[in-house]
Amino acid sequence: MGIADAIRGAFSFLSSRSQGEERIAQYVIREHHRGRSLAEILQDHYVTNRCTTEQIRRLLDRPDIVHALGDDLVADAKAHVVA
Repeated sequence: MGIADAIRGAFSFLSSRSQGEERIAQYVIREHHRGRSLAEILQDHYVTNRCTTEQIRRLLDRPDIVHALGDDLVADAKAHVVA
């Protein structure tokens, strides 16, 4: 473990995104680029087993998700996520 890793680890609590959330975001973007609909992706067991409804809402607020999928598509998906 290098000094940079030690410093990064010591301040990791400042990051509001977990590695799991990063993986889900990457999965959503990748699957969307493969041509799947966002609604279908959000219903995948991979997503539903790892995210609560609140986490999905937070996922849809991420700038990288909005940029990759588009404002309209994300806004529509947010409207259909059940609280």
